[in-house]
Amino acid sequence: MIRHFRSRFVAVVTGIAIFISIASIGMAGDTVKIGVAGAHSGDLASYGLPTVNAIKLVVNKVNAEGGINGKQIELLIEDDVCKPEVAASTATKLVAEGVQVVLGHICSGATKAALPIYKNAGILVMSPSATNPELTESGEYPNFFRTIAPDDAQARLDVDFAINILKLKKIAVIHDKGDYGKGFAEFAKKFIEESGKGEVVLFEGVTPGAVDYSAIVQKIKQSGAEAIMFGGYHPEASKIVGMIRKKRLSIPFISDDGVKDTTFIKVAGKDAEGVYASGPRDTTKNPLSQKAVEAHKKAFSSDPGAFYENAYSAALALVNAIKKAETINLGTLKKALQTEKVDTPVGIISFDKKGDAIGVGFSIYQVQQGQFVEVQ
Repeated sequence: MIRHFRSRFVAVVTGIAIFISIASIGMAGDTVKIGVAGAHSGDLASYGLPTVNAIKLVVNKVNAEGGINGKQIELLIEDDVCKPEVAASTATKLVAEGVQVVLGHICSGATKAALPIYKNAGILVMSPSATNPELTESGEYPNFFRTIAPDDAQARLDVDFAINILKLKKIAVIHDKGDYGKGFAEFAKKFIEESGKGEVVLFEGVTPGAVDYSAIVQKIKQSGAEAIMFGGYHPEASKIVGMIRKKRLSIPFISDDGVKDTTFIKVAGKDAEGVYASGPRDTTKNPLSQKAVEAHKKAFSSDPGAFYENAYSAALALVNAIKKAETINLGTLKKALQTEKVDTPVGIISFDKKGDAIGVGFSIYQVQQGQFVEVQ
């Protein structure tokens, strides 16, 4: 009975807390509180830190110009290490601190774990990099938006490139078992089989963080694969590529935007040469992208990293929506995002009813002389 009473008490208190959070969502208060959640430490920090830098630059400019409708923006920055269990705690903390909108999370699994908490609190979330299609397709998260195309789009691009451009037929599809990597791999498998031109000779997951990937490389070799398509992030990709080179298996390695990061090249070294990876379209000719990159170099004395332009664009879209809506009510903000076009480093964008950005897409890149070069 004591345990039952305690459970009911906790549930009531939690319900009251959520009610208070929802009731407080408005433009009341001295500042507009924007949460920034993502991997800010650990192996995947190179994906999350560029987002922190992007929103800092946007917010500093907006605040210097008077803020949003006269209110200054306050950033609440939390590290989720791209782990779902940490992301849930991060979301709970941000809600408790009175966050009003969130830029993040970065990884699809972490985003999926955090979204129900924000949904219950009526908080809008916009990710620059969470590509799992279910986040918008399922309809479970009406509070979720993103400034990057979903995995099915890049999986189709990668498969078309492998089959129609590289003329490959036998492909081994490998993934890291996570929401992001496995989701990408499943779409790749589907599109290869539907093409009528290709064959999936191996479909298997690997354990993230493993020291030795020689077993999977041996399976790939035995499968007779003419190429490897990998769904996952750069730490595993760099090890697998290294093992492939060590085993002298000379076949193309094609991956996703989880690998299209300069950190992959740094970690993999000379083994990265020739690797293909899809990633957000090249924006270097966009004047707003050029200005954003220059602003980063000036402020942080370095080139921006992965998803920086997507994060910068998300920050601009969020600020514009709050200005137009004159509230942070979820329904009103959604309407503003879906009807207002915003000029950003990734192009002029708006959002569809599902929360996906209209006007963004992917390109294929290859590591050439130590850097990613767009090839399609």
